[in-house]
Amino acid sequence: MIPGLPGQSDDVFRILHVCTGNVCRSPIAERLTRHELTRRLGDAAAGILVESAGTWGHEGAPMEAHAATVLAEYAADPVGFTGRELLDEHVINADLVLTATRDHRAQVISMGHAAGLRTFTLKEFTRLVRAIDPATLPDDGGVTERARSLVRAAAALRGWLLAPTADADEVYDPYGAPLTFFRSIGEEIHTALDPVVTALTGVPAPTA
Repeated sequence: MIPGLPGQSDDVFRILHVCTGNVCRSPIAERLTRHELTRRLGDAAAGILVESAGTWGHEGAPMEAHAATVLAEYAADPVGFTGRELLDEHVINADLVLTATRDHRAQVISMGHAAGLRTFTLKEFTRLVRAIDPATLPDDGGVTERARSLVRAAAALRGWLLAPTADADEVYDPYGAPLTFFRSIGEEIHTALDPVVTALTGVPAPTA
């Protein structure tokens, strides 16, 4: 969150997932994040708002059928999703922007709004989060303060903890691919999200 910008509230932390069309990768990431937050926090998950949009978003379009199938296999809810084109207001209101690729990250940052310090690829953010000692994050300010502290810590580490390869931070587009490829992308996103949600909430994934 950027203090003083319109439309933001100190008591809600906003996550924005971004891909190209907002019908495959970012919907999977959005709904999986919501699902994992609820598993860990129950009703307190309302303190984190999770949305998505696309740099060439299919405005009003339904989620890709294979993406919905993958979400259902993780017991996440695909119902009621509609695609959105990424707008300035989405970036302004987001406390954390997680993109599918480095190109998406660059496009978000190019929109301005001081987005550079709170915009990461999903896999980049996962890598940075794994290097942060959870004991350095606050436990007494609620989930929103913990989440904001996590973003600040990740931004501070970014120049020191680089990707091992050029492709390490990419989640490739499954649009038009068979269900098997959608499942592999869903697994990539789920695996990347697990340590992120654990760090955001301070609660590990339930074992059952």
